[in-house]
Amino acid sequence: MAKARRVYICQSCGHGEPKWLGRCPTCGEWSTLVEEVIDSNLSAPTSKGAFSNKAVLLNDVADAGTTRLSTGLIEFDRVLGGGLVKGALILVGGDPGIGKSTLLIQAAGCITAKGERALYVSAEESPQQVKMRAARLGITASELYLLAETNLESVEASVRELNPRVLIVDSVQTVGIGEVSSPIGSVTQIRAVSQRLLNLAKSTDLCVFVVGHVTKEGAIAGPKVMEHMVDTVLYFEGERSGPYRILRAHKNRFGSAQEIGIFEMLAEGLTPVANPSELFLSQRAQGSGAAVVTSLEGSRPILLEVQALTSPTLYGNPRRTTIGIDAQRVAMLCAVLERHSGFATSALDVYVNLAGGLRINEPALDLGVMLALASTTSKKVIPFDLVAIGEVGLSGEVRAVGQLAARTAEAAALGFRRVLVPDVDLKRWRGKAADIELVGVATIGAALDAAGLF
Repeated sequence: MAKARRVYICQSCGHGEPKWLGRCPTCGEWSTLVEEVIDSNLSAPTSKGAFSNKAVLLNDVADAGTTRLSTGLIEFDRVLGGGLVKGALILVGGDPGIGKSTLLIQAAGCITAKGERALYVSAEESPQQVKMRAARLGITASELYLLAETNLESVEASVRELNPRVLIVDSVQTVGIGEVSSPIGSVTQIRAVSQRLLNLAKSTDLCVFVVGHVTKEGAIAGPKVMEHMVDTVLYFEGERSGPYRILRAHKNRFGSAQEIGIFEMLAEGLTPVANPSELFLSQRAQGSGAAVVTSLEGSRPILLEVQALTSPTLYGNPRRTTIGIDAQRVAMLCAVLERHSGFATSALDVYVNLAGGLRINEPALDLGVMLALASTTSKKVIPFDLVAIGEVGLSGEVRAVGQLAARTAEAAALGFRRVLVPDVDLKRWRGKAADIELVGVATIGAALDAAGLF
């Protein structure tokens, strides 16, 4: 009979070492190796011949059903790919207090209002605390069950007894398995709990939501293998002091991994934002240093406002401070702007902000950022009905972007009349731009001239 052995497990990446090390050789983190007891019997491989499945031809495989269960929240369904799929294991991560529990209990309330049954397992809060949150959100579902439990075996027993359609575990770091000797929250426990929940979901066609804590770097705490196990990985983002929250898919086996859902946090809970472009542009700046750009998140084009400010530096090295946009890319665009248009920014502090709290890393924003920088430097105002779309190269050329038709259609729907687009895209244009003028620009100079900044 195999004996238990002691292994030092990295709490950041899950790497194991036979002896303690100050630094993990795999992920490079310091002081993350913790001693854990590993029972070989728990991870023993299945004996040969235990499986009865046989290989079949692809053409002989029956088509899977396409019926999905709606969460009752349009933005949530969008990120999931249209709703919940039977047997799905979904990991939801986010900063503490960002609204993960609020989102899931609202979804559970909407699901049970349709006659389905849901079980909400809270390993961190008492049923009374969960009931207080549900009362504040106006949730009075009769088929929503609460269970305050940290032992996974008890959770499985409740699932067998209630036979719910949806199971919510809040959170995976606070639930453990009794037969695993490692403490709750350790890498071994998280891996074992995730595997058991995966088997439970697949064997019973149960939709399982698992809440995951995040580290200070923003990654979900625990081994990366947990993210490989689950079907979908969602991150709930946003500033706790701000009203907007963004649900972003980082992995989705049942839909696009590029979709985002936008919510507004109100006193009565999270409200889906159906038209984010109109929301983000509702308080547009009237002065210089502001430009409107388009970002494509999955299949959804979103119009955003880029704000730029330059000021004489008070230190030896000029600062490049950004919010929502990559700082290295902004530094590069400042150099391109000075080299190819004459707007000097090398001796100035540069501040760039993407209004609304979104974080976008898309080259199509380049042209708008450069127009905003030129506007604030020259103190000239960009036309209020102008949108800029295009990637900028180091030679000052405006490069092509994808899904131009969807971007321009969103701009036209919000009342914009002119769009600066890459000249190469305009030459390949096959659609019809109704009620909007497309202005093709090949270089930065042409874009600045079309925007009236020269």
